[in-house]
Amino acid sequence: MENIIFLIPVLPLIGFIICGLFGSKIPKSAIGTVANLAVWIPFFLSVYLFYSFTEPIKATMFTWFSIDDFKVNFSFQIDQLSLVMMMIVTGIGSLIHLYSIGYMHDDKGFYKFFSYLNLFIFSMLLLVMGSNFLILFIGWEGVGFCSYLLIGFWYKNKEYGYAARKAFVMNRIGDLGLLLGIFLVAFYFGSIEYTDISALAVNFNPNDPVLIAATVFLFIGAMGKSAQIPLYTWLPDAMAGPTPVSALIHAATMVTAGIYLVIRSNAIYTLAPLTLDLIMYIGLATSILAAFIGLRQNDIKKVLAYSTVSQLGLMFVALGVGAFSAALFHVTTHAFFKALLFLGAGSVIHAMSGEQDMRYMGGLRKKIPVTYITFLIATLAICGIPPLAGMFSKDEILVAIWEKNKIIWGLTLFSAALTCIYMFRLLFLTFFGDFRGTREQEKHVHESPSVMTVPLLILALLTIVGGALNLPHYLGEGISQKMHHWLSPVYVNLHSHAEPSFTTEMMLLGITLAVVAVVSFATYNKYVVRKAQADIVENMTGWEKYSAHAAYVNELYNEIVVNPTISLGRFLKNVVDKYVINGVVEGTAKAVRGCGNVFRFVQNGNVEFYVFVMSIGIFVLLLVSGFLSH
Repeated sequence: MENIIFLIPVLPLIGFIICGLFGSKIPKSAIGTVANLAVWIPFFLSVYLFYSFTEPIKATMFTWFSIDDFKVNFSFQIDQLSLVMMMIVTGIGSLIHLYSIGYMHDDKGFYKFFSYLNLFIFSMLLLVMGSNFLILFIGWEGVGFCSYLLIGFWYKNKEYGYAARKAFVMNRIGDLGLLLGIFLVAFYFGSIEYTDISALAVNFNPNDPVLIAATVFLFIGAMGKSAQIPLYTWLPDAMAGPTPVSALIHAATMVTAGIYLVIRSNAIYTLAPLTLDLIMYIGLATSILAAFIGLRQNDIKKVLAYSTVSQLGLMFVALGVGAFSAALFHVTTHAFFKALLFLGAGSVIHAMSGEQDMRYMGGLRKKIPVTYITFLIATLAICGIPPLAGMFSKDEILVAIWEKNKIIWGLTLFSAALTCIYMFRLLFLTFFGDFRGTREQEKHVHESPSVMTVPLLILALLTIVGGALNLPHYLGEGISQKMHHWLSPVYVNLHSHAEPSFTTEMMLLGITLAVVAVVSFATYNKYVVRKAQADIVENMTGWEKYSAHAAYVNELYNEIVVNPTISLGRFLKNVVDKYVINGVVEGTAKAVRGCGNVFRFVQNGNVEFYVFVMSIGIFVLLLVSGFLSH
């Protein structure tokens, strides 16, 4: 069994090495095959581990280092949580790899792209499989590095390079918080092994300052990786990368790392309710702000990017109210429909010869029917339309929030309503009405090849049936809450909440569906019946202007962080470096040179001069000696 566990992360690493070293010398078909097998085989091995799982396994490769009683092993922990994440990472990752064969077929960097994808999957597997925080941190940094490579993959475009650097820098800010949190845990717990921390957490009192500090620092790391206020602006800019990268980052891997970190650290988070409240409020603010921004974006990928930020905020709200299973359930269903949305957007962009602006699309549902149908399913799922997967996971989160705080529930429902507006707007502007692109584009609009549409169909099927993973309890004890029961052994010190009554659940579900129906009909009436078009950004006023300009957050960051930093750098270069540092260095050299010029007159080679100077010296010494004797 341990050999299988080790093989799961090793295979993508081998794929990375083969594609990276030999990719330029072997055919593209061979590269695609190797890269896909390096992820598909780990997926099937993960499924095998899932079905053969009986109890948690800790597989140790070697002892990394030890200092007195503090020992760190390079080991993997296979339990209920890691198995779910492994299947999400390798399963969705496999479909994205398959899709990429068609999408990137004509790109000159085909082999580089697949080598980076394989390295990304390897890093993410380290992150979710590691048995301690240090292995998690290696994977954490690995996915950050790979995201830099993939976001800036088309590096000749300066804007794409800037987006990659922005993602890298903002993630480093979060990573500093993660490191500080790990240091605190190591110092006060004497271990960074998850099992040890779970066992020792009971020794701390609720809201102990140590726990609050550690959990807040860990959450800062999660904020960076999972794009929460204030460290979220890198994620929309990450759309610079090829569309399969967007799907990989947004759906199944990198951005879910923060959710996984909090759930994995639940033993200390449940003892820090103040931190959980902080998580809830930040998640709520992020969800509403990102949904608001998404209302007036015209780039199809930018809309989906802000949608991801908003959905991640919703997951953090769930974590903040202690609904860890509901958060992970939404991570799972979100992986299905968000990967489908991004790959569907890639299929649209492929059909439109690279066009991403929805203002120049329209009427595509008859031209690319497979893409349209699958995209429609994903849109209905993210809006919470029954019986699709998104409805079940979102409803479970809303019910948990209702039990915690009615006002937070209302604000979360408002965010969900905004989700329906911007997603149906995207759907109607892209697939309905008349075609608004050029005649040349219209001539070349065509459905994507099967290597791209097959992953869409599989993800659409998962989006339809995915809700069965954790059906609500009112549907019956035998079939409901399966994921929650499966994950329950992972949770430590988590107080179970009383299930709401059937009447309460039906009331909440009715309100949610009514809100979704109203906003969906209103959006349909505006963009299909009245055939409203996306406005030109320059002509927008009021709230639309703020939404289109992403609430001017990037401009704000430029004014308070970027520009002052650049100005400081220029001051250090033009003043401190030039006049202070160079002045000291060059001044020292000039002083030495000046002394040399003075002393060289003394050493003139004239013996008479030397005797004269010696005589003067003796006279001065005698004079001083005589003066001192009196």
